[in-house]
Amino acid sequence: MTQPFELPRFYMPYPARLNPHLDEARAHSTAWAREMGMLEGSGIWEQADLEAHDYGLLCAYTHPDCDGPALSLITDWYVWVFFFDDHFLDMFKRTPDRAAGKAHLDRLPLFMPLDPATPVPEPANPVEAGLKDLWARTVPSMSVDWRRRFSLATEHLLNESMWELSNIDEGRIANPVEYIEMRRKVGGAPWSSGLVEYATAEVPAAVSGTRPLRVLMETFSDAVHLRNDLFSYQREVEDEGENSNGVLVLEKFFGCTTQEAAERVNDILTSRLHQFEHTAFTEVPAVALEKGLTPDQIAAVAAYTKGLQDWQAGGHEWHMRSSRYMNKGARPGSPWQLLSHPGTSAADVGALLASAAQERLRAYTHVPHQKVGPSVLPEFHMPYEVSLSPHLDGARRHLLAWSHRTGILEEGVWDEDKLAAADLALCAAGLDPDATPEALDLSTQWLAWGTYADDYYPLVYGRRRDLAGARLSTARLSQCMPLDGESAVVPANAMERGLTDLWARMTAGMTTEQRQIVKDSVDVMTESWLWELSNQLQNRVPDPVDYLEMRRATFGSDLTLSLCRMGQGPAIPPEVYRSGPVRSLENAAIDYGGLVNDIFSYQKEIEYEGEFHNAVLVVQNFFGVDYPTALGVVHDLTTQRMQQFEHIVAHELPVLCDDFALTREERAVMDDYVRDLRNWLAGVMNWHRETDRYKAQWLARRSHGFLPDRAPAPPALGADRCPAEVARRLVGTG
Repeated sequence: MTQPFELPRFYMPYPARLNPHLDEARAHSTAWAREMGMLEGSGIWEQADLEAHDYGLLCAYTHPDCDGPALSLITDWYVWVFFFDDHFLDMFKRTPDRAAGKAHLDRLPLFMPLDPATPVPEPANPVEAGLKDLWARTVPSMSVDWRRRFSLATEHLLNESMWELSNIDEGRIANPVEYIEMRRKVGGAPWSSGLVEYATAEVPAAVSGTRPLRVLMETFSDAVHLRNDLFSYQREVEDEGENSNGVLVLEKFFGCTTQEAAERVNDILTSRLHQFEHTAFTEVPAVALEKGLTPDQIAAVAAYTKGLQDWQAGGHEWHMRSSRYMNKGARPGSPWQLLSHPGTSAADVGALLASAAQERLRAYTHVPHQKVGPSVLPEFHMPYEVSLSPHLDGARRHLLAWSHRTGILEEGVWDEDKLAAADLALCAAGLDPDATPEALDLSTQWLAWGTYADDYYPLVYGRRRDLAGARLSTARLSQCMPLDGESAVVPANAMERGLTDLWARMTAGMTTEQRQIVKDSVDVMTESWLWELSNQLQNRVPDPVDYLEMRRATFGSDLTLSLCRMGQGPAIPPEVYRSGPVRSLENAAIDYGGLVNDIFSYQKEIEYEGEFHNAVLVVQNFFGVDYPTALGVVHDLTTQRMQQFEHIVAHELPVLCDDFALTREERAVMDDYVRDLRNWLAGVMNWHRETDRYKAQWLARRSHGFLPDRAPAPPALGADRCPAEVARRLVGTG
């Protein structure tokens, strides 16, 4: 069969190595698969299928240093997960039988109890039998923290198969952001990273949830999945009718040829590997120091990181060899592979390494403050009408008084003119049109605080190149939000005074649990500002996937959504809010708002502020295209994110409500939540259209440095920039 495209040259700087216990693992996994009922008589595999796929070879390449028993156990896990995938395809995707598929998936978590002594059901099929056996053999040597993380990754891998099934049933192809997000769960690489821990060293609980370790796992996952998409396109798209393939997603999004889409997928794959390396060398050592890891714990993180690299190299080598994939004419991308081929010259290796270096350095070559002219505003897809609170004028007056009282207008960054140009009361009035006067004042003041912070951090700490001061300030901001029994710091500047005031007013009637949720959300936001500042100091335009995901944090999405949920009536089961459809709905809305902000603020950020964090600039830098082309890509993405929001509301939420058997009252709460998000979207758009903050005439009139008579002194105790977009419905601004 003719291949649909020529495989690109892959970036793979790590050598693939083979575990010496390969034959032992092959023999063991074959006997184990037969014992579990996965071979003859299963209707899915025969022994010849298992031998052709050669999962023993996959695991021997991806885990080259573990001993024989560990390699055999890991190989059994991979046999199980691939059997699950083929079994689900044959039983539920080809049919398709959604109800039966869900019933099948609902039973599987019962076979993964955190306490190994918990009784489990009697297996009813080879998938259940295999999971029961593997869990019992694996968890005794791992901590409860690892068990919790690995079981969650396994559930995501299993449950998001329903997302693929729904898309196949509807003939729907995901947009690129949705695809990357969902592919991590259904593709299984986060699950694979858990087995890397089993084979190498367990990540200490103190850092397992931090951004650096999360990014290592996510970049590893994305690279594994995108590589698999390139090798499996022919089998998945042309043979199985799959819609979940990155090449197909980019074909549709860009309207390009399959070959062009494959090359772009490979560009993203390469960028994710570069991000992995950047994180490993810069962010991981910093978090190890911050968390006070012991030498043994640091060695465990290093071993795990090396294990992820080994998996990348071994997984690539296996794809080049396995009969399961399209690999005819695959070109080696690693210097280690090139050197083993006859006739390879040093020039060949040098050219390959030079190409990789050029791609990596592209992120650091942007020249700030280029003149770009007024932002071009396309026709946005906005299906919802804005409504404004009747208390708008009062909120404007009260915001001015509050800003003077806290000192926001006295520190050299803002004055009354800048405050009026932003018109944040208008933003709040659209986000929550039904708010009481008091609630509207609170949300307006949160918005003002966060927007001021958005200007303050890069202007004050960025110009001084003071990352240490910014870290101290961020820590103090967290201390301005005491939980029960804790004492707050004495405010040292306007930002701390503002946060102390807003925190006390907002949380007065909250439970300790609710306060903790809000505090965690604010901390996520403040830590994301440090990420922005770090990139600014490195003159680094971020990787596109990392940018889009961190944009949600800098946009205050966790804070926004937690407060929206608390404003609803009867409690909805927390697992509903954690479900794939609800998270996808929220992320689609947040991404739309963030991308709209980037389009409106392009001139302000690129020309006047020398900013690096703007989606249009990220696309320009990554694809090497001009402003109009990059704007078109970002605009298309806003449209697709809004269409995804509409799709989830119309098709996925009703099914979710049925799946969880929600009562009439609970369904009404969900309807109210959707209405809140619609108001949020409409209010965001209306504010961007009306505010002077991004208009060329106002930008030309105002200086974008410090006020000429009030350049702020360095904060004695660190302070500044605090959360934006909150108090029922808030929005991050740039």
